[in-house]
Amino acid sequence: MRVAICDDENMQLSMTKTSLETAYKSLDLVVDTYNSGVGLLNAVDNVYYDLIILDIEMPGLNGIDTAKKLRKIEDKTAIVFLTSHVEYALEGYEVNALRYLTKPANTEKLSEIITYLLEQKKKDKRILLRNSEDVELICVADIYYMEAQNQMMRVVTDKGEYWNRYNLGDYEAELSAYGFFRIHRGYLINLGHVLRLSGREIVMDDNASLPVSRTKEAALKNALFHYVRNEAI
Repeated sequence: MRVAICDDENMQLSMTKTSLETAYKSLDLVVDTYNSGVGLLNAVDNVYYDLIILDIEMPGLNGIDTAKKLRKIEDKTAIVFLTSHVEYALEGYEVNALRYLTKPANTEKLSEIITYLLEQKKKDKRILLRNSEDVELICVADIYYMEAQNQMMRVVTDKGEYWNRYNLGDYEAELSAYGFFRIHRGYLINLGHVLRLSGREIVMDDNASLPVSRTKEAALKNALFHYVRNEAI
């Protein structure tokens, strides 16, 4: 993940960078710093940032105006404003600001923001699936569950069914980081589409009832608990 911090005060710039790096020591995080909105705007022509942390009160081109110019270049980058004056908050709605933080930036709040953005990136992951003669890119967040059937794999999504000649175990390894759990040798489910757990059956959003292996019961409950807790951050 690549992050830019823009603040005209060197001490604040250093403190925010330290807080960010402290929040996610183990993450592959690249943090660039800028002292002005102009410097940041010159950089985004060549570098994509997942997150930009912008001081609002800067001389010359302030944070709000910098963000407005930024949105003309890139509309997907998350913007977080740093400010000492909450009255600026309303102006940020014009540039779809993700959040406002008061100075100095709180490490815990920065950690929440990074966690949220990582979860959003997970939801954007796509895989290739075949439907009849067509091959489509499907967002993994739209998949309800995968079912092994002989040498084929049936994939049930909110847009219909797909069939692939892949091993369920291969997808289990690939998608475990995206909220998927193997409940049975024949089923891999998306925890985000669980409706309810009833005994040794789990009901999905499409009302399909799927069997849960006895050996998977405790691990499934634990996985559901952690998934819901992380989604609530």
